[in-house]
Amino acid sequence: MELTLSIPALLFPAISLTMLAYNARYLAIAALIRQLYEKYQQNTSKPIAQQILQLRKRLSIIKNMQASAIISFLLAAVSMFLVYIEVAFLAHLVFGISLFFLMVSLVLSLVEVQLSTKALGIQLEDMEQK
Repeated sequence: MELTLSIPALLFPAISLTMLAYNARYLAIAALIRQLYEKYQQNTSKPIAQQILQLRKRLSIIKNMQASAIISFLLAAVSMFLVYIEVAFLAHLVFGISLFFLMVSLVLSLVEVQLSTKALGIQLEDMEQK
């Protein structure tokens, strides 16, 4: 397969949109943490403590999601440069690594969504008990 400049360029909008979505998730969690902090100061209940632990895990995963997406984006640009200077083998290799980091980012996103659902389950359980 011949790698042209347009093939790695196809990743640019996809990676940009995923990074935008990851940033939105980060901002939503940051706001939730601030709210939970205020509640935790007033009432140190077990469900709030559990949610805080879940949020810590989710923040770590989101950080890694963003890092993987940024590395993927950077490597896609490097592969375009390598295509431009006609170093085909390295261009293919770097593009493959870029795709790998994009997949890592997406798998981490799936894990984060699962944790998000688990956190909502904790809150629902607390509401059902009251």
